[in-house]
Amino acid sequence: MKRGPTFARCIVVDDDPDILLSARLLLRDLFEEVAAFQSPDEALAAMHEGLPDVILLDANFGRGATNAAEGFHWLGEILKRDPEAVVVMITAHGGVQIAVEAMKRGATDFVSKPWSNERLLATVRTAAALRNSREAASTERKRAVAISAPVSGGETPLLGRSPSIARVFSLIERAAPTEANVLILGENGTGKELVARELHNHSRRADGVMVSVDLGAVAENLFESELFGHVKGAFTDARGDRIGRLQAADGGTLFLDEVGNLPLHLQPKLLTALEQRQVIPVGSNKPVSIDIRVIAATNLPPERLADESLFRQDLLFRLNTVEIELPPLRERREDILLLVDHFVALYSKKYGKPERALPNDVAMALEGYDWPGNVRALRHAAERAVILAGDEAFTVEDFSLSRTGAPRPSTPPSTTGGSDLNLERAERHMVEAALKKHAYNISLAAAELGLTRASLYRRMDKHGL
Repeated sequence: MKRGPTFARCIVVDDDPDILLSARLLLRDLFEEVAAFQSPDEALAAMHEGLPDVILLDANFGRGATNAAEGFHWLGEILKRDPEAVVVMITAHGGVQIAVEAMKRGATDFVSKPWSNERLLATVRTAAALRNSREAASTERKRAVAISAPVSGGETPLLGRSPSIARVFSLIERAAPTEANVLILGENGTGKELVARELHNHSRRADGVMVSVDLGAVAENLFESELFGHVKGAFTDARGDRIGRLQAADGGTLFLDEVGNLPLHLQPKLLTALEQRQVIPVGSNKPVSIDIRVIAATNLPPERLADESLFRQDLLFRLNTVEIELPPLRERREDILLLVDHFVALYSKKYGKPERALPNDVAMALEGYDWPGNVRALRHAAERAVILAGDEAFTVEDFSLSRTGAPRPSTPPSTTGGSDLNLERAERHMVEAALKKHAYNISLAAAELGLTRASLYRRMDKHGL
């Protein structure tokens, strides 16, 4: 039974059409595509269509040329375009010195004319395998960086002394040592990712990785590739095998953030992978086993999660063996000053600012504020205050509470009539109204406002939401 090509693409560059034809016939069983060019310029242009596994490059192009100057020039141009390019130089018979110089300049190997078919095949096969191993090593380096990077806010511990946050600590303590999947509920900014990190750090998998996936930010057409991985050639631009996030988390914890924003038609694919504990990379038919513990988080309230038109109940049952609900900051006001002190100390050290007093009137204003953006909004307010405050004591104005809705009118200003025509305040009220209407679901609020998720996040930060 004839085996299919082992590698994806080879480019051959030589001014002799007979050499090009010979190379194409010889290498066609080794590569899915063998592209032949008499002009090095055309070969460079073809690299934009897809980087090859191997480039066979003639050392001399001009009639009577023997010093390989042109070949060295084009070798340099190729390596400028792709520093990882694997180039095999084609030299005239006996051109050992040229071959040695070519390898000094970055060529991987060389073959001499007239070549032995067996020698050429062996050289090219080895060179292509080298390219693949380089790509695999690069992928692993990127994977290591991605999974070892601290999660956002990772330097911030989960703080609080209120009864509601004490219950959260208790649930973490009991659930962390188990293998149970955990679903974390809470508004944006309440610290769901911090809870996930605590669960991982106190689990039996703490020595493994915690891989985080923001499902609200993954494009639908890239969902399977991002989560399950793909093999080389599975689709356009799939130039090498890629490990998916589920496989990257093998032996550790997978944190599925904003799982409530996962489109309904993609939910069965995630459910199948979790139930079968295996993934099939895009373009492959070979399943890969995974050993992961799943922690998921969403800002959707329980009643929205119970809606079959939004979220599959079989997936919900798979995710919420243990459910932890984080209270909004307005429901644990006794923790506000503790958090303010922590963030003020953190940013004073970061920006080299002096310690400042927090007068009683400022403390009362901070405790009385509703903090619609929760801990995240408080953190941003503390950072601004540290940067903007004078040298002695903080003022209410340093925290920009007047601009962020304190005090707030009981009803938003009319956009069609009304006395308040200030655009800043009107924008803030519209953003806040959309967020509240959709229980701080960023995707739904952004759609209602006619904004992208990124644009909504910028406006939330601008208005302290």
